[in-house]
Amino acid sequence: METINLWKQNLGTVPDDVWRQSDLRVLILADNGLTQLSSQIGNLQNLRTLDLGHNKLLQLPDEIGNIEALSDFLYLHDNQLDSLPQSFARLWKLRYLNISENRFTSLPACICSMSSLVELRATDNQIADLPDCVSALSNLRELHLRNNVLRTLPPAIGNLADLRQIDLRGNPIEALPDTLAALPKLEKLDLRWVNTLSPPAWFETLEDRGCLIYR
Repeated sequence: METINLWKQNLGTVPDDVWRQSDLRVLILADNGLTQLSSQIGNLQNLRTLDLGHNKLLQLPDEIGNIEALSDFLYLHDNQLDSLPQSFARLWKLRYLNISENRFTSLPACICSMSSLVELRATDNQIADLPDCVSALSNLRELHLRNNVLRTLPPAIGNLADLRQIDLRGNPIEALPDTLAALPKLEKLDLRWVNTLSPPAWFETLEDRGCLIYR
């Protein structure tokens, strides 16, 4: 069996039989009222996609970091998480991560080790800052940070040479680093519902290059 879809089954707890499916590639456990997850999830060594969205998880087991094959999607949105296990740093093959609608006050540093990430969604949290190590996400194309409490971004974000889109809607942004102007592939900078920023002069440089700035 390569796929198990248990979406919206009101499980409360994941059946033990799921953890014995060693060939599993896709596991969907979204919208099941889960409050905790068994450490046995680390047994699913071939898993490529994991959907834990729309549950009530307060924390995740370290053993998720053992699933080093996890490469396609990891959905953690709409839970009650305020941190991630350091073992997540081993998920370096992962291309898509969604931690939106949780309780994060900063972006977990372990995410910086996920060097294959192409899209990172961290909207609707209480994130007040990004770590400088975010510059290590060299394959990142989309960064979604809508509805947080960011006042600026680290200058190191200018090292994300592959970045195409940045969504900062609904943040109290007061200043942005000049390094954004040097991002060679930036196509979209979304600043709608941001009323605290005086547009810097380099916005014109970005727009002349074809970047769309929504404000």
